[in-house]
Amino acid sequence: MKKLIFIIVFFMVIAGGYAIFNNPPYETVDIGDAIELAGLTLEPNQEIVRFSSKNPFNIYDIFHNINDIPNQEVFGILTVPNGEGKYPLVIGVAGSHGWADHHYGYLERYLKMGIAVFSLHSFKSRKVESTVGEQLSVTMAMMTYDAFMALHTLSQDTRIDSGHIGITGWSLGGGVALFSGWKPIQTILSPGYKFAAHLPIYPPCMAKPEIMEFTNAPIHILIGELDNWVPAQPCVGLVNDMRKLGYKADITVYPDSHHSFDRDQGIMLLKNAYSFTDCRLTLTEEGVVRANSIGLPLSTPMLQKIGLAFCADKGATYGGNDYARGHSREFAKEFMGKYLLN
Repeated sequence: MKKLIFIIVFFMVIAGGYAIFNNPPYETVDIGDAIELAGLTLEPNQEIVRFSSKNPFNIYDIFHNINDIPNQEVFGILTVPNGEGKYPLVIGVAGSHGWADHHYGYLERYLKMGIAVFSLHSFKSRKVESTVGEQLSVTMAMMTYDAFMALHTLSQDTRIDSGHIGITGWSLGGGVALFSGWKPIQTILSPGYKFAAHLPIYPPCMAKPEIMEFTNAPIHILIGELDNWVPAQPCVGLVNDMRKLGYKADITVYPDSHHSFDRDQGIMLLKNAYSFTDCRLTLTEEGVVRANSIGLPLSTPMLQKIGLAFCADKGATYGGNDYARGHSREFAKEFMGKYLLN
């Protein structure tokens, strides 16, 4: 039945004309208002850091079209520990809902350890609040580009130890924390700098790279066994493959835990969220993401909508688990302490 529906939609798409297959618009957004609002809430040890980034829709754009995409100003908030010295740093990347209290909790705990923290605001830098249910207005490629440009900028700060900058992220931001360790993208975007440690928290692992090359930095994934937003099984398979190749990769799968297991709330259903439980994708050598079930490249907004209509379902659960929440908080401190402080 799905194949029949796909054939019908495919011919509707063809009949609709070439326009829907055009490259997505790479519009530059003025973020003056967002920066002004962010400045109203700064603490004495905080400052806004602005840098130049871009709006690539996907990794193919990063590999092949980046010089044709105009610059986009992006900002984040840097918080440094009190006192003098040179500090290691953790860059944090939020998920599709944007920043929330449980995200900031991790950064506060790092700060108490003597680690500077940087909250990357990819969404507010593009006047977007959430991408739940669409995953188009701010993409993982845009956020990954942001993260590397932040790495470049903050590595020049004399207060920051450029050799000890880690990255963590949640959900969509977890994908950034994971794929910023993928060697092909790091080589193109940041040949002079790389992250010292990667802590992806419930990241999307559905898109398996054809090129299994990563930096030598440690990667540890935290994910819930019952996650039906981004499933745990592809992450387990990815980590196993990485370990066989000698990379410093590991994973913790929390039993009886859903997406956003570190939130202080019960389990809730979000009807418009994509559920990727049965969706498997391939990230090709050229940077194209294809849906394995139908072979369709998700290379434009329209093609992505069509591909996910056949690959993913709608409706996913999320919410906290007491054990997973407590363990992940402690583990995050141990992981970043081990690789950034020692």
